[in-house]
Amino acid sequence: MSQSSIKFAYWVPNVSGGLVVSKIEQRTSWTIDYNRKLAQIAEQSGFDYALTQIRFTAGYGAEFQHESVAFSHALLAATEKLKVIAAILPGPWTPSVAAKQLATIDQLTAGRVAVNIVSGWFKGEFQAIGEPWLEHDERYRRSEEFIRALKGIWTTDNFTFKGDFYRFHDYTLKPKPIQRPHPEIFQGGSSRAARDMAARVSDWYFTNGNTVEGIKAQVDDIRAKAAANGHSVKIGVNAFIIARDTEEEARAVLAEIVDKADPEAVNAFGDAAKQAGQSSPEGEGNWAKSTFQDLVQYNDGFKTNLIGTPRQIAERIVELKSVGVDLVLSAFLHFQEEVAYFGRYVLPLVRELEAAAQRKPVAETA
Repeated sequence: MSQSSIKFAYWVPNVSGGLVVSKIEQRTSWTIDYNRKLAQIAEQSGFDYALTQIRFTAGYGAEFQHESVAFSHALLAATEKLKVIAAILPGPWTPSVAAKQLATIDQLTAGRVAVNIVSGWFKGEFQAIGEPWLEHDERYRRSEEFIRALKGIWTTDNFTFKGDFYRFHDYTLKPKPIQRPHPEIFQGGSSRAARDMAARVSDWYFTNGNTVEGIKAQVDDIRAKAAANGHSVKIGVNAFIIARDTEEEARAVLAEIVDKADPEAVNAFGDAAKQAGQSSPEGEGNWAKSTFQDLVQYNDGFKTNLIGTPRQIAERIVELKSVGVDLVLSAFLHFQEEVAYFGRYVLPLVRELEAAAQRKPVAETA
């Protein structure tokens, strides 16, 4: 098990509809006032990161969407320690624009911005905004060039790059970001192309929710590939967290979320999402095997099973850490109240269990 404490991030609800495709009451809002307060609560509760979402079109209960980079900067201005991960979509963004935007924000916030490179999965969104739609593995090839270009712009002067998607000629960005060697770069995806890209260029790899066994297989695979490339990558896993005083209460909330799911929206999302997952050559991308219940939380967050009492959830988080998970990317039903509850009752137990695990003597080998 890693000696480092496991880290926590939360999905920023800068998109309306919350983080479940359900008509259940959600005391969560996409507005800036709500999100400023939420960021402050998360910071006080021990969260390390906040991840903003990037959406250009309405759908699946998400009628309104704030742009991710501008929203990230607003949350950074309202906090002191929290690091905010801004989602960037290659195509609408170019590496030069993203590098300059984020370098400026990094300067203005004393090095607290990071970036999540989203390769894109929703063809309809690209068509709606007039962006070319590439095949699955081509999107990841473009994202890899995007990341290589970001790193080059941020770390070198007179940067020159000749790729299939991006080209730079003797370009120098000043000022560069405060963070060294550069702001952290995150990416997601479950396909072979996504994992291989992370094993070559990304600092962090986000995977959809899964069982401990499923996550371990992904972690082992990506870490072995990264080591072969002389690279290292940290792992974050998505989880929808339902922490309640009793397991029965938590399970009842899950049942109500699913019972009140919006079938039309879930199925529409499922059709688009599964098409994206199955479009990878091996048919193993995000959502390729997700059930209706899985899709109600649109990053398979129920699968991670962080549902129950604070003790049960803390134990499962430490189990995730034991198989190589470095960060839990969390979503909640009622964000402000539940982030505070998590910080008060769950996170201290996680730290206790981590400390106990470190104190255990290592078994002697013959």
